[in-house]
Amino acid sequence: MTALKTVAIVGGGISGLATAFSILERSQQAGIPVVCTVLERSSSWGGKIVTHRVGELVTEAGPDSFLSQKPAGLQLIDKLGLTDQIIDTNKTTTKACVYSQGRLRELPEGLVVITPGQVGPFLRSGLLSPAGLLRMGMDMILPAGRSKEDESLASFFRRRFGRQAFERMMEPLMAGIYAGDAEQLSIKATFPRFPDLERTHGSVIRGMLATRAEATVSRANGRTRTMFVSLKNGLEDLVAALRRSLTDRGVMLRSGTSVESLRVRSHELGRWTYDVMLSGGSALSVDGLVLATPAFVSADLLRPLTPLAGGLLEQIPYASTVTVAMAYPASAVGPGVQGFGFVVPRVEQRDLIAATWTSLKWPHRAPSDQVLVRCYLGGVGRESVLELDDASLVTRVRAELQRICGLAAEPTYVEVNRWTKAMPQYVLGHLERLDEIERALSRFGGLVLTGSAYRGVGIPDCIRAGAIAADRVVRHLAGERVREM
Repeated sequence: MTALKTVAIVGGGISGLATAFSILERSQQAGIPVVCTVLERSSSWGGKIVTHRVGELVTEAGPDSFLSQKPAGLQLIDKLGLTDQIIDTNKTTTKACVYSQGRLRELPEGLVVITPGQVGPFLRSGLLSPAGLLRMGMDMILPAGRSKEDESLASFFRRRFGRQAFERMMEPLMAGIYAGDAEQLSIKATFPRFPDLERTHGSVIRGMLATRAEATVSRANGRTRTMFVSLKNGLEDLVAALRRSLTDRGVMLRSGTSVESLRVRSHELGRWTYDVMLSGGSALSVDGLVLATPAFVSADLLRPLTPLAGGLLEQIPYASTVTVAMAYPASAVGPGVQGFGFVVPRVEQRDLIAATWTSLKWPHRAPSDQVLVRCYLGGVGRESVLELDDASLVTRVRAELQRICGLAAEPTYVEVNRWTKAMPQYVLGHLERLDEIERALSRFGGLVLTGSAYRGVGIPDCIRAGAIAADRVVRHLAGERVREM
């Protein structure tokens, strides 16, 4: 009979909870009995997934949706029995806008994939001048880059599409996902698909045209979903369902428990016992250990074991952001409020990064007589705005909304959510840095890192990373020598 094994997961965000869920699945499949404990420093679970329900309003303090094209999110929701709670974005003719040169301009659907039928919308949008549109189309004839070196987002998109297309469209859409600076972000670590298309097809546009046909066939074989999806009553229902499932299956969830340090012991080559030293002086000894904490927290814990890994983890920078949600009487909202929202290019030098008309984008977010908006501020190079108090932040946001879309009414509800050092930055050399971290940890079998700091910041990315971490831990518990990140 296989001996009972023990695993501790440090961090109770979506990464840690999803890892615990996958460990239960994989250990059962492998026939290995496992006792799993999840340790969370705060009193709440889910990390940045935080839903507020105030009357009929449903607001998200952190992420408000996830990509349906990445299957890990939908698969986990199905396993948890929440599929009937999935909601798609509302149908609307205008989906997104860009604030450019003094006014909101509709972002043409397709964006990068310019076919003859799509040239008209690009020209009418006024986002690009005829010269800028011509330069963007030159991607079709420019030779593919030959260098295998890492390249920044800014460098790649300027090289393929020109300065104007980069500044007015690519930068606010893509760099905004990371709240980062496109001059610093690694294209290989953030959007590897684009250099892959360039390398394979000689052109990003040609590559997207070729793969679009494949994607259409794939969508026809399954249930059609909009690109982004959410849950009817908010994403915190995903966290609640995970907690229920884990607790029902014997996982110990310990909130309000800080991990002070780690110690290791070995009685045979390559086999370790990890002593997790907890606040209050107690300890937890386990056969497998997963750190699902921010990179800078993992750095502090690992530095005594391996200074090299600790130093490398500390080099992963983080950005701070803030979201401001406000509700308005629908009767006070003018024609400038339409579609799902808008993004603001960095070159516009505005405080606002983006805004989502939450109740126009999603059903079940506000009563019909109210309009709910969520505004985004902060990020790399713009973090000074977080020094303002809440009242000053709201004043600043309201002034921005009035200038950009003419919304001057008094909000009936306001909430401010600050996220300090919450968004990891995949800067140049990120993937090489991960390889170095993995080599530095190679002697510690059963010790695994997971979370948004490494290979994807979205909810499906974190769920998938948790499954990979779980697989590595269970394989180690089964006696295999495993070492890949």
